[in-house]
Amino acid sequence: MRIGFAGLGAMGQCIVPRLLDAGHAVTGWNRSRDKAGPLLDRGMAWADTPAALAAGSDVVFSILTDAAAVRAVALGPDGILSGLAPDAVYLDMSTITPESSREVSSAFLAAGRIMLDAPISGSPVTVVQGKASVMVGGDRAAFDRVLPVLLAIGAKATHIGERGLAVQLKLAINLVLMVEVIAFCEGVALAEKGGVDRAIAVEAMLASVVASPVLGYRGPFILEGRMPEVPLADVTLQQKDMTMVLELARKLGMPAPLAAAANEMMNACRGFRIDHHDFVVAHEAYRRLGGMSR
Repeated sequence: MRIGFAGLGAMGQCIVPRLLDAGHAVTGWNRSRDKAGPLLDRGMAWADTPAALAAGSDVVFSILTDAAAVRAVALGPDGILSGLAPDAVYLDMSTITPESSREVSSAFLAAGRIMLDAPISGSPVTVVQGKASVMVGGDRAAFDRVLPVLLAIGAKATHIGERGLAVQLKLAINLVLMVEVIAFCEGVALAEKGGVDRAIAVEAMLASVVASPVLGYRGPFILEGRMPEVPLADVTLQQKDMTMVLELARKLGMPAPLAAAANEMMNACRGFRIDHHDFVVAHEAYRRLGGMSR
């Protein structure tokens, strides 16, 4: 199948090779072409505009930073909508608000085109391992058509419901993920304050009932010298998602006290100026607040 992919950041760099390895012909586009280099070496083709990307594709994906970027790439001059064929399908994998996603999909619907919200649950680590999952909102028949492509990206693909519901669920999942990681950081810091060696605390946590996939690969980052130079998701990126969660909760009239508390630890990381690290650096913020670090 001919696939277009817009957005070749950290996630795109992992997803495109999986599509190529599955035998699909993939064409890419990114605001800065330099990021495409490794993928072009793998066999990906290049399009000069999102419209050209869409014109040569049966299925088009995008995974972009925020709603403004999605609107620009999907609806702007030379955007995906202007090049998408009537029988093609556009899937946006970005983590944006349900309102923003529905706004863009409504423009596609008005033009007689199909857009699905298709956020991915996973990180570069889980994508490479083939353990990520894709959630899809929108037309069920279109979902069924693109399902084989989605299963080349991750182990599972689930139709969630109407337009915007997949990104709503993605925000709910990110709420749980962040609270879980922050709770881990709090627990390890508490154990350390009481005299437990950090490495022993992490090992015991990951062998206990609280172990999970995300803690399995992220938890060891808090050990000395293990914080990655390139974060899977730094504090700013993770807090972007959490502020969307809190705004969604406000609009729905739904309490989200654990999300609010986790978000405050992101504020603490920014205050300590350690926010350029992966957000599991909240462990260091707890240490400083507890008088264990500078």
